[in-house]
Amino acid sequence: MQLDRRSFVTLGSASLVAPAAAAALAPSVSGKSIEAVAFDAFALFDPRPIFRACEAAIPDRGAELAQAWRGRQFEYQWLRALTGMYADFWSVTADALQFAAHSIHVDLSDHTRDELMHGYLTMRSWPEVPAALEKLRRSGRKLVVLSNATDAILNAGLANSGLTGTFQHVISTDRIKTFKPDPRAYRLGTQVLGLRAPQILFVAFAGWDAAGAGWFGYPTFWNNRLNAAAEELGVRPQGSGATLDELVTFLDAS
Repeated sequence: MQLDRRSFVTLGSASLVAPAAAAALAPSVSGKSIEAVAFDAFALFDPRPIFRACEAAIPDRGAELAQAWRGRQFEYQWLRALTGMYADFWSVTADALQFAAHSIHVDLSDHTRDELMHGYLTMRSWPEVPAALEKLRRSGRKLVVLSNATDAILNAGLANSGLTGTFQHVISTDRIKTFKPDPRAYRLGTQVLGLRAPQILFVAFAGWDAAGAGWFGYPTFWNNRLNAAAEELGVRPQGSGATLDELVTFLDAS
């Protein structure tokens, strides 16, 4: 049986989420109650150049390669989280690229694969991110990154964007050898910050990540930069917007 992305995350998250957390599908949120904001990496860093590079590498087939790569990348993470057969984000992403090339019957040279993978170390922030983060810092809230990406990818993105030192903590789920949406991955935020889940607003780039964070008990803001359709997983974010400017407004107004 083939399992598409939405079916896979529905199955996987249902298996991973704890019953107690599942009951709290829509925690109320007040801006005054939010003491920290936790960001998924791709709410901060623009990954589009990685996938545009696919088109440059394989003219006329790049978009097809990029689509297959992105889909399998996340499915491999979820499958490894479900089974405990862990490999880090970099390894999983490399495996997904190899699969994607095979799936569309394209041969990638070692040099091309290395160049495409290197894109993860050259990501920069979306345009409005530095100014929005500065406004959030001035509000007195703690800022953290909570991502499936490796420390090397996260630290490179921060350095490339002039954001080194902006966050109190940069948390990769690699430290506990799992991936979101495993509840243990989201729990890292509460453990590192020493706060309860309702005190931390989680900013997700992907709809499935907003759902996973909501199931865990975080109030969530969906940074829906790609204007994606909402996931049908029985949980909705408390706020959403295409940029972090809307996040700043949401926190001031909520």
